[in-house]
Formats: sequence, structure tokens, C-alpha cells
Amino acid sequence: MDAPHAVGGSAPAESGRAALEVSPLPGRAGIRARGEINGVTRPSWEQALSELARRHVGVSYVELSDVAFVDVAGVTALAVTAMNLPDGRVVVENPPPQLPRVLDMFWPGLDRIEVAL
Repeated sequence: MDAPHAVGGSAPAESGRAALEVSPLPGRAGIRARGEINGVTRPSWEQALSELARRHVGVSYVELSDVAFVDVAGVTALAVTAMNLPDGRVVVENPPPQLPRVLDMFWPGLDRIEVAL
């Protein structure tokens, strides 16, 4: 099996079983993440979000159905990325349950992120 890679070609962040793999979404603008977004993997997550923002045009997708956990700092990185986009929005698909809760708690009414469960 190939080793996971973050968008932009950097190596994955790993510590024991904590790993994050981020890849482009085939056929549409966005990224797919697998694993966990936490203190160990956050640099890879932030790099992937940076790349997403650079390529953003109108709507970008973030597919998280294979993400088991996102910490508050990981949600913060996503929110800040969305708020700094010049226009459009980020559609977050199938996130772990804590992501919409953290968004509602700290960024209620943030219209730059749409959560699709």
C-alpha cells in the first residue's frame, strides 16, 4: 500500500496510529481527508487547507467521511481558511460529529462553510 501524502507533496504526519492522508477530490475542486486531525497531524491539515485556498474558485469541497476525529484547532483552521477566502464557500461533506458542534459553538452563522451530513 502506498504511503499517504498531504496535498502539496509533503510526507504524512504520523505518531503511532495517528495519521492523516489528504488528497485532491477527483472531478471537483476540493480535498478528501482520511485519519485524524489533531496536534500531531495539524501541519499536514493546515498545508492542505492552504493549497485548497490557493486553488479556490467559487465553491471548494472538503470530504471528511473517513476522518475519525477533528480537534478544535483543526476546526479553527478550517473556519479561518473559509473566512479568508475572497468569495464563495467551502462545503464540508460527512464530517465527524464534533465538527458541526464546534462550528456552531464558536462560529454561529458562518455562511462561508456549509456542512452537508
